[in-house]
Amino acid sequence: MHNAAFAERGLNWRYLAFEVVPEQLREALEGAKAMRFAGLNLTVPHKLLAYKMVDALDESAKFWGAVNTIRFEGRVAGGEWLPLREFDKDSPAEVRSHGFNTDAEGLAISLQQDLGVELAGAKVVLLGAGGAGRTAALKLAESGVAELHLVNRTQNKAEELLSVVKSAFMVKAHQPHVHVSVGYPKSEVDLVLNATSLGLKPEDGSPLDETKFSLKQARAVYDMIYKPAETKLLAAAKAAGCRTAGGLGMLVWQGARAFSIWTGTEMQDVPVAVMRRAAEQSIYAK
Repeated sequence: MHNAAFAERGLNWRYLAFEVVPEQLREALEGAKAMRFAGLNLTVPHKLLAYKMVDALDESAKFWGAVNTIRFEGRVAGGEWLPLREFDKDSPAEVRSHGFNTDAEGLAISLQQDLGVELAGAKVVLLGAGGAGRTAALKLAESGVAELHLVNRTQNKAEELLSVVKSAFMVKAHQPHVHVSVGYPKSEVDLVLNATSLGLKPEDGSPLDETKFSLKQARAVYDMIYKPAETKLLAAAKAAGCRTAGGLGMLVWQGARAFSIWTGTEMQDVPVAVMRRAAEQSIYAK
């Protein structure tokens, strides 16, 4: 996805994948900094760990509480920090890691574009209270959903997330326009959003307890999982007459924002269509 975008923009850059165990994440970040990487992405379980390891945090990372994108920056003589891409041949003596979060923005764009869901005033059931669920819950609340029903395998984690959502909006000095609760609603909702990992493996069960909530109560279902393209949850939702979408759009849009952060390209100039085609070919090609 990123390599296709680099080629489209004529950049002599390369995006590579490295497997890093959580115990060696700090060493990996320091290594990337020492090798003067322009930036990098982090996936689970590193997003929460990196939050406490980077040298600086963007407002997006501070608010969402996780880091999925890092830009490495160098200090110029005058003390200003600039992206490493700004330094031609002279490598700066001092380099820092600057953490961002692009997941929340990617999710909101994908929900609107791939499902046609307008979050303002919507009623939402959110499945999962882990790292992805936390980011999703905060983004949904910020976007002005009317109701947010938090569901998790262990109820205490859902209750913790409820407190996080309320506290986050209190810190920003305004009351949320959203009614947040734990558990399934009895009424119909506009969206069911899966932020759990259930569905990645063929043997996985559904993240939704249909003895407590029927898919016929939902107008649309979004699964943040993008492989397989159709999870068991999405297949059941489609059979129940719901509009459905997987997480490919979120993957692409969070990547587009990361591309913008690393390269300095304005979002409207990021080759999103090229990135999406490359992602589809890579992930779903037989």
